[in-house]
Amino acid sequence: MVRVVFVHPDLGIGGAERLVVDAALALKRKGHDVHFFTAHHDPSHCFTETSDGQLKVTCIGDWLPRSTFGMLAAFWAYIRMVYVALYLVLISGVSYEVVFVDQISACIPFLRLKHSKIIFYCHFPDQLLTQRKSLLKKIYRYFLDNLEEKTTGYADCILVNSHFTASVFKDTFKSIKAAPSVLYPSLDFNKFDEYAEITLKEANLHIPGECIFLSLNRYERKKNLGLALESLKVLLGMLEEDEKSDIHLVIAGGYDERVQENIDHFNELTSMAKGLGISEKITFLKSPSDKEKIALLRCARCLVYTPDKEHFGIVPIESMYVGTPVIAVNSGGPKETVVNGETGILCNQAPESFADAMHSFVKDIGEKKFMGKAGHNRVVNNFSFLKFSEHLDYIVQGLMDERKQR
Repeated sequence: MVRVVFVHPDLGIGGAERLVVDAALALKRKGHDVHFFTAHHDPSHCFTETSDGQLKVTCIGDWLPRSTFGMLAAFWAYIRMVYVALYLVLISGVSYEVVFVDQISACIPFLRLKHSKIIFYCHFPDQLLTQRKSLLKKIYRYFLDNLEEKTTGYADCILVNSHFTASVFKDTFKSIKAAPSVLYPSLDFNKFDEYAEITLKEANLHIPGECIFLSLNRYERKKNLGLALESLKVLLGMLEEDEKSDIHLVIAGGYDERVQENIDHFNELTSMAKGLGISEKITFLKSPSDKEKIALLRCARCLVYTPDKEHFGIVPIESMYVGTPVIAVNSGGPKETVVNGETGILCNQAPESFADAMHSFVKDIGEKKFMGKAGHNRVVNNFSFLKFSEHLDYIVQGLMDERKQR
């Protein structure tokens, strides 16, 4: 048994959180002891495994600000993670041998105050997620970006979520000579199998129309959700009047009242739907439960996945597992998960391209069955929780063997 501590900035609901929760569950099922330390954990807005006792969670430092008058969010995120690391090392009294850190590497030097092995999981370089607009912000980011690269290099093992992210990592962090290893996120099939026959009605969802398209992403501008609305508008223009009545688009995703962008972008999208004249064809859902999400994925004609250059994208994997094809932008992680013409359709980032792909599913219902079966098989063969668990366990055991040799 290896004692593993996870240090994560905010145990909310998102792809990064799903990854670390799955990693903790994987190691726990392999017989290791796992414990989360985080700066924020709201039992009403988190993955169930972190609130129902399956995983130990210690929340510390949530009194620290998240920003200063809406600014310096990255700076405070770094401070919060450093505070969590110092608490773990100096005050917690918790004994551990491996620390799994993700998203923010600034805390790694402080974790090195104790003799432990450190894994850093890079979802994507933080500096590339920031839009630089002013000279002042460029100066501010210059110091944070250099700190990110320097501290990332202190990890004993660096993991990334896709070969796409690995290539970006190499181009971004030029001073780090060690190549990161790819550990694909996975699915816990049991959770999805639990709702194998679920209907929208059983999930208390009332969505009109026989042909439902689903967009499932956090309410963030980088997720490009407006493309789904524009694509629906183009699609409706391609259909006969009697066909339009069956069409409906559900936009669902993570929504946090603490995050101003979530609030602003939700309002932007609802206004955009009104401007396009398609409000009656759209249902917006905030932070759907697992039951609701799986029901939507199973009942949708296809998933409309709009992010460009997405680092990996767990939602297409979830969709393919339940037998629902994926329409996605032909870039980033989806190029590694979706097989064009076999498990879905990869498109140019344009409403016309997406609408053409959506039109094919309106006209040919059998397309979903054919691609859905191929997608399910692809996920089972390539992204199983068992493979993920074995790979991560191998990494942890390898770090322990290195430690014993010293």
